[in-house]
Amino acid sequence: MSHLIPRLPVPSLSLNTVDGQPWILSDRHPENFTLLVFYRGLHCPICKLYLNDLQRRLPDFALRGVEVIAISGDDRQRAQRTREEWELSELTLGYGLTISKAREWGLYISEGIGTNSAGIEEPQRFNEPGLFLVRPDGTLYAASVQTMPFARPNFGELLKALDMILEKDYPARGEACCGR
Repeated sequence: MSHLIPRLPVPSLSLNTVDGQPWILSDRHPENFTLLVFYRGLHCPICKLYLNDLQRRLPDFALRGVEVIAISGDDRQRAQRTREEWELSELTLGYGLTISKAREWGLYISEGIGTNSAGIEEPQRFNEPGLFLVRPDGTLYAASVQTMPFARPNFGELLKALDMILEKDYPARGEACCGR
């Protein structure tokens, strides 16, 4: 598993979206940040609640110059079901994240355990949640990675933090990790 370091470049990322458009991180040019929200996939009822909250807050992120994408390792069919069944018509959904790419981003990987409590078959392997704020220059500003679907960053709190970050030009922190 990789360990990303604030203020340094993040791994490349290129995905397809449910809208049929390719999405390439290096081609994104938001005013302030790209927010990448990695979720477990269609099988995760907690992800449904989380992404619905994110979709409700898309205008608030846009006002702060933040472009948003939610990403899973699901295939196109499952990602399309996610869009329809979870009513995520406004949220950009990227799909097809490979396990190797998830590991590059430092995401934890779980083994599927069959049909879950929601009656949906879990993939053989899938990524656990992660949230990344990436600057327009492709460097990491902030990251939060979970080992399971619980205890994710709250989007309301993130929006308040973004206000302070932008107002005070607050620098990325954590760059002195890893023996640097």
